[in-house]
Amino acid sequence: MVSKTNRKLERERRHARVRTKISGTAERPRLCMYRSNTGIYAQIIDDTQGKTLVAASTMDKEVKNKHANCEAAKEVGTLIAKRAADKKIETVVFDRSGYIYHGVVKSLAEAAREGGLKF
Repeated sequence: MVSKTNRKLERERRHARVRTKISGTAERPRLCMYRSNTGIYAQIIDDTQGKTLVAASTMDKEVKNKHANCEAAKEVGTLIAKRAADKKIETVVFDRSGYIYHGVVKSLAEAAREGGLKF
């Protein structure tokens, strides 16, 4: 009998495998994103200090679209790029957290690139 795979567990395994290779530094912090059924969250993290430098999500007041769709991801991507520019962060390492680079993840990344982040 074939058992059903746990998609959340598989994503967490992919994320752990990638995190062994990707780490954010002070010169080039890590842009980590998370998506749930209700929202999209993005953080720019300095892993050497263990601190979040910039954060944005669909829960912020500046974001008009409060859902977890591509339009909301574009808004969160432009917002995180704007906040990063205010903190003089130009280049980051993109951590897609084990998600496939498609749909919401892709639109957040492209909006962050259009906002001025380089990765």
